[in-house]
Amino acid sequence: MSRSTNCLQRCYVLLVTLLLLVAAVGLSGCVEKPRKVLEEPKNLVWPMPPEQPRIRYIKSWRGQINFKKRSDFKDALLGIDHQGLYLAKPYGVAVNADGSRMYVTDAKLRGVVVFDMKKEQVYMLKTDAMGGLASPVEVRVDSKGRIYVTDSFGGKLMVYKPNGETLRTLGRADGMKRPTGLALDEAHNRIYVSDVVSHQIMVYDFDGHFIKRFSERGSDPGYLNFPNNLAVDKDGKIYVTDSGNFRVQIFSPEGEYLSGFGKLGDGFGAFARPKGIAVDSDNHVYVLDAAFGNYQIFNNAGQLLLFVGTVGRGPGMFWLPAGMYIDNNDKIYVVDSLNKRVQVFQYIKEEETESTAIPKAVSNGGTAKAVDSGR
Repeated sequence: MSRSTNCLQRCYVLLVTLLLLVAAVGLSGCVEKPRKVLEEPKNLVWPMPPEQPRIRYIKSWRGQINFKKRSDFKDALLGIDHQGLYLAKPYGVAVNADGSRMYVTDAKLRGVVVFDMKKEQVYMLKTDAMGGLASPVEVRVDSKGRIYVTDSFGGKLMVYKPNGETLRTLGRADGMKRPTGLALDEAHNRIYVSDVVSHQIMVYDFDGHFIKRFSERGSDPGYLNFPNNLAVDKDGKIYVTDSGNFRVQIFSPEGEYLSGFGKLGDGFGAFARPKGIAVDSDNHVYVLDAAFGNYQIFNNAGQLLLFVGTVGRGPGMFWLPAGMYIDNNDKIYVVDSLNKRVQVFQYIKEEETESTAIPKAVSNGGTAKAVDSGR
């Protein structure tokens, strides 16, 4: 065999080895194979025509792929035309006052993922050494841009400055055990945190002072059993997903029981695994159910008005939905946990349609059967 042939063989082996090494490095750095962004539907609404629409699907957010794509030589070799950060196991969501940033807690990434709409970037909130998170659950942002995050396994509520610097840590000195839900009421100077294993709601002011806790474990009205998520309406009433009792309970700003609705079941208006909760500007109450793969909308008297979604992976479908948030413009943000995305919807107010109220429950062909989630 000639010397030139041996040289060509060695070059070929070196080239193949180099390609394999590049591929290995690329694959080891990816949480998962990036997905392509599918074309969003243009007119997905609930209820379906000929009824007047009251909820409109807007879009889904997954990660950097939602913004500009970036390519390099390594991506080209692997057949990937983009790179960046992706949601892995999201739970909570919130947006800042002007909607320029969306914050998503991610248990797998052990932090807060920031979607910066102006910069068109997705990145982790950079915290200092004091601000580490063990198991982030819920997130909220106040009018000053301060970021609040419940850390379930850490047994604390973290408060960050807009740049991620730790402002204060709350809860440990007050016996907080497993905080999950979180709601801010700036009008009444109140921060509410649900402690799921203490079956209580803890109350702070915005200076970080502990005020009180209310409720205890039980099944009677006003008692809680593994409370998950929280919301506050414009009047200061507190809405709690009382998951172990399969219901929603409503309390006054002072913690006095007002009313409640819901029961265990697989029909309309019942719950199997209630999670996220939110209230729109017309005081409609939205409740996510991880088992049904939808969210149900009630009036504040507990009457079911409409449900949105079903189990699946397409737009307007959910797989173990978790947290939710409604902003000042009635945009509805829903964390679709196992689908690794946040879906955004718009509530269409009464004056924007010819209808005078959200219609009564609309069925897509049967009762809302629960799905065994495996959790």
